[in-house]
Amino acid sequence: MLGISFDTPADNKAFAEKLDFPFLLLSDPDKAVGTQYQVLRDPDDKFANFPQRHSYLLNPEGTIAAVYEVGDPAGHAAQVLTDLEALKR
Repeated sequence: MLGISFDTPADNKAFAEKLDFPFLLLSDPDKAVGTQYQVLRDPDDKFANFPQRHSYLLNPEGTIAAVYEVGDPAGHAAQVLTDLEALKR
């Protein structure tokens, strides 16, 4: 599990330390990865400097098996775990 944000590595490090965030955070300040994964917001969106919250579940071959628009962070993990179990079958 890893996260990607548009923040700098220093900002990500501060965020992870402050919140004891247990996952690796990658930086995408030029939004190149965000563009490829289509998570950029419209330029006139008040949150245009932040990516949309999406998660991607990869299968054992490394192909995207599921894409999630994360609206409910609390319930999101349960859905991913359910889908992960289905991939094991």
